[in-house]
Order: sequence, then structure tokens, then C-alpha cells
Amino acid sequence: MSQTLFDITGKVALVTGSTHGLGMSMAMGLGKAGATIVVNGNSSQEKIDKAVALYKEAGINAVGYKFNVADEAQVIAAINKIESEVGAIDILVNNAGIIKRTPLAEMEVEDFKQVIDIDLVSPFIVSKHVIKGMMERKAGKIINICSMMSELGRNTVGAYAAAKGGLVMLTKNMATEWARFGVQVNGIGPGYFATSQTAPIRVEGHPFNDFIVNRTPAKKWGDPDDLAGAAVFLSSKASDFVNGHILYVDGGILATIGKPSNEE
Repeated sequence: MSQTLFDITGKVALVTGSTHGLGMSMAMGLGKAGATIVVNGNSSQEKIDKAVALYKEAGINAVGYKFNVADEAQVIAAINKIESEVGAIDILVNNAGIIKRTPLAEMEVEDFKQVIDIDLVSPFIVSKHVIKGMMERKAGKIINICSMMSELGRNTVGAYAAAKGGLVMLTKNMATEWARFGVQVNGIGPGYFATSQTAPIRVEGHPFNDFIVNRTPAKKWGDPDDLAGAAVFLSSKASDFVNGHILYVDGGILATIGKPSNEE
């Protein structure tokens, strides 16, 4: 019974921004739980092809599609193509995102708008065109990838925090409107994870590394694989009555105010 609850064999999962990083980690988890993974990226077809090869090496059925999640025309064309060539989209993970680390007083308006477009508007666009099929089938799972910055502020990430805070409320409103159609819409809020992007600062003695380790009750950076279970849970029958929830996978950071630097 418990294994059946988390089995998503035969499901089609579109994971945006899944050519690398945390998006790939979550998609790998979904693939190992039985789903066919639709890999999305927008940088180059070569990068998408390399990612698809990695999924297949892991024994996962995967196909790749290049499109810009912030361009509605491209999204519509891609979804039509995916549903024609692969099948109906059962699971959507809105993971694609960017960050621009600039103090707000120095940030160009166009840069602010770009972050909002990709991190907040694109989940709306993709969900808007995937939900129609889900509503017809009376089933579906949508997961919006939020952030610690959905709840907390930090210097230089104001645009990103504004987008991710908005994504929490978008998630709740999607759940409010679509739950009656048998669709569950939830979010995952990753904490700080050990990825290739964070490698340069994950060195003992680096101020930010020491800050994160001391600030996190688990006393470590997260392993990207730690996100797989959350993604599988929110994509499976196990979460059929979970709606509008943000699941923070953060090692306990949001549970605590922190501690003095000299405290064990």
C-alpha cells in the first residue's frame, strides 16, 4: 500500500529548468519513481541533449524540449507538441528561475522585471496552459519551486525575494481555483544546497559557508537528493488531499531564530 502511494509509473512530468542543478535532482527523483521526464531548458539544444543523456544513463525515460517559459507563444507550442509526442502532462514542476544579485537602489528596472517575468510570471504562463488538460481529466499535480526568500529577506536579492514571495500566493490561489477539478497545487521551498553553483563558497572558513552551517539546525548544506522525496510526495497519490501548501526543505532554518556564534 505504501509503495503504491508513491508510485508515479506511467505519469508524464514536465520539469522546467531541469538540465542541471536542483531541477535535475527533483526530475531524477520523479524519474526513478516511474515518471517519464520532459526536460526543459532555454540556453541551447546541446545542453538539453546532454541532460537527456544523463537521465537515460540513470535508467529514466526522458525527452527534451527547448522553449522560453516566459514566452507564452513558445509555451503553447511546446505544450501542444509535448502532449502530441509524449502524452498528457500529469505533473508540472515550475522550477525555472534566475537571480540577479544587485542592491535594490542600484538595480535597473529592466533587470527587476526580468527576474519577475521568469520567476513569477512564467509559472503562471506554463500552469495556465497545462491546467486545461488537467481540468478535463480531473487530475493533476503542479509544484511551484519557491525559496527561503519567499519568507525571508537578504541583501541584494530583492527582486528574487519579491518574485518568490509572490509565487507563494500564486500557489495558494491556484489551489483555491483548481482544487475542485482534482488538481493539487503546492510548493517546495529549498534551503541552501550543495550544488556546483555554491561550490566556491562551500569552503570551511568562508564567511557565507560558516553562516549557513551555523544558521542551519541540521549543521550542514542540503544534498540535492534531499529534494527528491518532497517532489515525489507532492506528485503522487500520497498528497491527494494536500493543496496550497509550501513544503520547506531547509534543514530547519525557518524553525529557529538562530543562535549566538559562541553557542554549541
